[in-house]
Amino acid sequence: MSTFTPIGLLFLSNIFMTFAWYGHLKSLRESALWVAILISWGIAFFEYLLQVPANRMGYGQFTLPQLKIIQEVITMVVFAGFSVLYMKQSLKLDFLWAGLCLIGAVYFIFRSA
Repeated sequence: MSTFTPIGLLFLSNIFMTFAWYGHLKSLRESALWVAILISWGIAFFEYLLQVPANRMGYGQFTLPQLKIIQEVITMVVFAGFSVLYMKQSLKLDFLWAGLCLIGAVYFIFRSA
């Protein structure tokens, strides 16, 4: 198994989870809250089908803190794309600064590996 398999699965799972958490803000705004919750749970089910195997495969290749930092970096990358492409939010310079902080987190969590 490739080192990139768990990373790819985490990336795909995060796309599902981002839509589960935030997609209803655009597409289900006029729906009842319980409808948004049920649809979000349904989307999250598919996220877990990818995320749980990703963490099982990745644990051992990466330490637990490394897996968490990888997931957080992926979350921010996916969220930035989601914000701009789906939610039509403007990309701000603060995204760059936040990204640089995450690069620092990656450096510190992997430097002793």
